[in-house]
Amino acid sequence: MGAMTHEITLIPGDGIGPEVIGAACRVVEAAGAPVRWDVQEAGAAVAEREGTPLPERVLASIRRTGVALKGPVTTPVGSGFRSVNVALRKALDLYAAVRPAKSYPGVPARFGHVDIVVIRENTEDVYAGIEFEYGSPVTDSLIHWVERHTNLTLSEDVGISIKLISRHGSERIARFAFEYARRHGRRRVVAVHKANIMKSSDGLFLTVAREVAAAYPDVGFGDLIVDNLCAQLVQRPEAFDVLVLPNLYGDIVSDLCAGLVGGLGLAPGANFGERVAVFEPVHGSAPDIAGQDKANPTAAILTAVMLLRHLGEETAATRIEQAVTEVLRTGEVTTADLPRRPHGRTVGTREFTDAIIAAL
Repeated sequence: MGAMTHEITLIPGDGIGPEVIGAACRVVEAAGAPVRWDVQEAGAAVAEREGTPLPERVLASIRRTGVALKGPVTTPVGSGFRSVNVALRKALDLYAAVRPAKSYPGVPARFGHVDIVVIRENTEDVYAGIEFEYGSPVTDSLIHWVERHTNLTLSEDVGISIKLISRHGSERIARFAFEYARRHGRRRVVAVHKANIMKSSDGLFLTVAREVAAAYPDVGFGDLIVDNLCAQLVQRPEAFDVLVLPNLYGDIVSDLCAGLVGGLGLAPGANFGERVAVFEPVHGSAPDIAGQDKANPTAAILTAVMLLRHLGEETAATRIEQAVTEVLRTGEVTTADLPRRPHGRTVGTREFTDAIIAAL
């Protein structure tokens, strides 16, 4: 291995995780990318042995390597974690989620010419976890406080979640979106919001996005109200390039875009912080088919393509993406979740991965 070997933290995950992430590793190695894996277990199985689904050693490894490839992990019930993924985002301040949605020939989808990148703020909004449950004394006093400081009368029987949008959070996600567009030769960034109704939170997000846009005259900019965006996405998704959204809308719209191009089985993803990046396919751990060599590894392999591009291994990344495109286009082999073609046959995770490696 040459001087430029990249060390990557590898988190196989739970359920189908080890199978699809294992497939991605095989493809990366077959493409000749100079990588070395630091394997770190996390998730449900680890929680039984180590008392936590996310041991400190996992975070230490990611901080050291700066980059991780991660499979889906299950958060064990009653572990003190609402979600391992959320805990990982918080611990590493992974503030930007990047979800490309791209049409591949041969994949049955509503549209054949989609190429959208959804960039989602990952740390604030209603996902900040500031919640007051229905009927609690604290909620009661919050209701009275609100009534005292506004001219509203609130009903007593409410549960409350607080939506936080900060100037800092908005600025760094907007800047990230423009830098991403510039680096990847994208034409236009659209900021998505509901500033017409939520003037203090979404209004701030929009104001800051406009300020940041002014510093990138080489990249087009527009903004859309989220409901209007959704209507346009299902009518003419080819009109969109890069979308930047607060956390909640980003969560919903990224799945909508995945649906436009054939579903979560093909959706790669990544989470970026200032110093580290964690790459993971969007789909879950699918425990019902775990260990049965049935899972579609495409999302995991395309996630590895994103990782290689991040590391500057452009040649290997492009070769892998072309091989995946070729296998999907010819349809000679498909996994169970893809429709079978007249001349094709349904194969398992391993054989599908073999086909991609052969296409390299």
